[in-house]
Amino acid sequence: MLDEEEQEIRKKLHELRQEHRDLDDVISRLSESAHIDQLRLARLKKRKLQLKDFIYKLEGELVPDIDA
Repeated sequence: MLDEEEQEIRKKLHELRQEHRDLDDVISRLSESAHIDQLRLARLKKRKLQLKDFIYKLEGELVPDIDA
């Protein structure tokens, strides 16, 4: 992998992790609210899971292949 590609992946990972943390905060605050919008909460949780999957995928691209 080229250094440029690796830097781009690391930058994207940083952005995705930040968005994941932000969503976690929003979900926590909404869950504590007296009037919970269940649909919005479900959508946020789904987005958070999508981000997590994409983060794992990108992290996998950074791991070098090992020939057996």
